[in-house]
Amino acid sequence: MSVPAPRGDGLRLAISLLTVLPVRAGRVDRAIAGRAMALAPVAGLVVGAAAAVPLAAGGTLGPAAPLRAVLAVAVIAVLTRALHLDGLADLADGLGSGRDATPALEIMKRSDIGPFGVVTLIFVLAIQVTALTEAAHASATVIIATMTGRLAITWACRAGVPAARPDGLGALVAGSVRPRAAAAATAAVLAVAAGLGGLFGGAGAALAAGSAVAAGLAAAEALRRHAQRRLGGVTGDVLGALVETATTAALLVLAALS
Repeated sequence: MSVPAPRGDGLRLAISLLTVLPVRAGRVDRAIAGRAMALAPVAGLVVGAAAAVPLAAGGTLGPAAPLRAVLAVAVIAVLTRALHLDGLADLADGLGSGRDATPALEIMKRSDIGPFGVVTLIFVLAIQVTALTEAAHASATVIIATMTGRLAITWACRAGVPAARPDGLGALVAGSVRPRAAAAATAAVLAVAAGLGGLFGGAGAALAAGSAVAAGLAAAEALRRHAQRRLGGVTGDVLGALVETATTAALLVLAALS
């Protein structure tokens, strides 16, 4: 007879997998992995709150918004070991190679970064920094965007989405999130996003926050479908790329609607 895992195991695994915080995961199996991926936006909230600190430190760092934006993006990279950026670069190299699934997956496993990955990282990081510089309420913006990025993982791990490899992170988490859990996570992220938007900018900002979440998920879903067609499913690198894609799309919308 199996022993139910403590409820906190899912959250601990989410924090352990998605941040550098010294949280030790408990039991790890498919059920716990599903809970962890459903709770991925919580890790995004933690990372976003930390990144909001330099954005809010105008009096200490001076009026240079670009500097604060760069520091915020750096905080996110440090707190996530830059794993999502690495996944984005690897996926860009794999898809950019034009190869079939097996050789493309082999390219993604290499430790080096190719030209497609380098160019993609340059553009994505430039967009993120610029969007945070232009956003009217940068502290709220970065929290909404980082939560949206991790919500993209929740949906990419929903039931029916296969893994591209029989091993690795993708194999553990692919198809592990129940639709109801994904819907609940989405409702929670939308509530937090609208609350932050309303707090800083009123009803219009709350609506913009909801639009940013929707745009981030739509962009990530489009990339997930393309990656699944090319690779046969998701991998850890694909999930990382989806985080950065959803985060960037949400930042763009929030900056544009500021």
